[in-house]
Parts: sequence; C-alpha cells; structure tokens
Amino acid sequence: MSYNLVLASSSPFRQAVLDKLGLPFFCAAPDIDESAAPRESIEEQVLRLAREKASALIDRYPDSIIIGCDQLGSLAERILGKPHTPEQAFIQLRASSGQCVTFHTGLAVYDGVNHQWHQRLETYQVFFRELTDDEIWGYIHKEQPLQCAGSFKSEGLGITLFERMAGDDPNTLVGLPLIALSAILRKIGINPLTD
Repeated sequence: MSYNLVLASSSPFRQAVLDKLGLPFFCAAPDIDESAAPRESIEEQVLRLAREKASALIDRYPDSIIIGCDQLGSLAERILGKPHTPEQAFIQLRASSGQCVTFHTGLAVYDGVNHQWHQRLETYQVFFRELTDDEIWGYIHKEQPLQCAGSFKSEGLGITLFERMAGDDPNTLVGLPLIALSAILRKIGINPLTD
C-alpha cells in the first residue's frame, strides 16, 4: 500500500517514539487552540484535542494518514499540563511527590484514503517517590521540563523521580501509544513488520 504518514506534532519526543516503527513519515505542526471546553472531562479533552490536531492538517494533506495525539496528567482531580515556567514545574513536582499521577493520552488517526477516523484513549500511571525541594529544583535546572505534561521527561533524568510505573505501553507516557497506534495502522492496511 502506498501512503503518506503524517505526525501532527512538532514534539521531538513523539517523533522519536514513532521512529521506532521504522515507517517513513513526516511531521507537521497543527495550529489549534488547546484550551479546555466547559464541563469537559480530561478524557474528553485529550480525545478532542488529538482529533483537532489531526483535523487541522487534512486540507494540507488530504490523502494521507494523519496521526494526532494529546496528553494530560491528573493528580486526584487536578489536571497537570505543561508548566511553561520553572516555578510552575516546581509546584507540580512538589504536589506529585509521594503520589500517583495518571497520564491520559488521546490518539486520533485520520485515514485520508478511506475518509475514516480511528480513536483510542490510553492511560499510564507514574508513582513518584518522596522528593526533596533540592532534588526538584536540581531536576528542573538540569532537564528544563517546561514543555512536558507533569513537568518531567520520563525518557531522560525524570525516570529518577519515580518508584514505579504501571500501564500497558510505556510509550504512552511519552505521548504516543505505539501498541494502540500499531493496531490502528494494521486495520488501515499498514503493517510495520511487512511494509
């Protein structure tokens, strides 16, 4: 099958995850408003934003397979998005210390050949160890996780913040669940093992 695979993201972390499948693809950054809608659950929000990211590229790449994803963390009832500042990162990590944070990842794939949508919601849990203020500031200074939901990079030094992790696919934590994506791609007719 001949296809164009587009990742609707400028994230180098998601790009590195998708590289694992060995399929040719390119990235295009969608321009969307990522604000939450009124009375929207975290699950509804990440699925909606994943679909909006892919939808934003349909006119530019109409006959392509477009992958959109979005991720948010939650600590009890509190949503943990991207901190954007060191101070906000400290607040998030201080609150996460000794706690379990659940990451919700929405995946939306648009099949431009057959004009069909495929969506999945994946979760992954991170159990933080008890962190000192010095450890938190040291981590923020060394890794600058300001554009990462939850204020850490699990694929880097952030792994030292945890006691354990739980979930079906560790790639979900980076924001692109490969097991779910592989299943969707096979349904569309793209198999990383034979293509």
